[in-house]
Amino acid sequence: MQILENYSLRELNTFGFEASARYFAEAHCSADVVEALRFVRALDLSLLVLGEGSNVVLVSDLPGLVLKLANSGIEVVGDAGNSVTIRVGAGQNWHELVRWCLDQGYFGIENLSLIPGSVGAAPVQNIGAYGVELKDVFHSLEAVDRETLEVVTLNGDDCQFAYRDSLFKGEARGRYIICHVNLTLSMLPEVNTRYGAIAVEIERLGLVLTPQSVSAAVCQLRSSKLPDPAEIGNAGSFFKNPVIEDAQRAELQQQFPDLVAYSDVPGYSKLAAGWLIEQCGWKGVREADIGVHAKQALVLVNYGVGQAEDLLALAERIKESVQQRFAVTLEMEPTIYPVSPVYPTP
Repeated sequence: MQILENYSLRELNTFGFEASARYFAEAHCSADVVEALRFVRALDLSLLVLGEGSNVVLVSDLPGLVLKLANSGIEVVGDAGNSVTIRVGAGQNWHELVRWCLDQGYFGIENLSLIPGSVGAAPVQNIGAYGVELKDVFHSLEAVDRETLEVVTLNGDDCQFAYRDSLFKGEARGRYIICHVNLTLSMLPEVNTRYGAIAVEIERLGLVLTPQSVSAAVCQLRSSKLPDPAEIGNAGSFFKNPVIEDAQRAELQQQFPDLVAYSDVPGYSKLAAGWLIEQCGWKGVREADIGVHAKQALVLVNYGVGQAEDLLALAERIKESVQQRFAVTLEMEPTIYPVSPVYPTP
């Protein structure tokens, strides 16, 4: 494994913020991960593991080692009649995986089409969209334990999945470096169109209802609302949809009859963060090269050479306005690096 010095990360984060790593390396297998861990231990360095940089905000240069997971590849490791289990490298592009599965006749993640990022990042965030979450198809994962330098296998219960949350964002933050993810997918072409916009979009496109048409509809919906990071720097949804008690939802609906809300677990409801932000007047706001996307208020963008500090300052003002008007607290989705007292790890 080659370790480079003073390596630019501008092309490795989807916001396109300029930052450099004191040391940089790519890991193509778990042995490379272990080697990288021994390196940071020997020099007492910090470590940031990157996939495709689609859920991070790089505020300044990173003093330690940035390790990019570059192990891609997909293989079938189990077959149980109407289902199949696949093993995927952490560095595999997520959307390419979705397309490959559809081509093979493996179904269950088509609703997660066009989500940016790598497979290794998917369990950390428990990615979800259009009525499906990763946990719905998750089998297990293989990771290097930073404490023991051993490869361990964690199942769904171990991972403690919740809405946009997991073990890897909670009590075990930073302990495990995910190397492979195992998913169990159906070989039956069942579809999930509970999210109303999908069925409407399939009809508008004139398609027959299949997993492939669900994927096409999701891609069309996402493309119509979310900017391509290759064209406008962004990290997708910048804020989580807040979950509140049903009693608070009822109070808000009395004040705001058009409130966009969905039932969540019993006793709780999920609010559309984009709607809250739009009602506060932020949609389409631009301040120099930083702003809120004109088509989706949930997306903060870097139009060119904007600064991470300005983006985070804008995010804080958005949070304050939503709190003041709706008494609802927004939580940012991306992780901020380097962690500091000013920008603590959430």
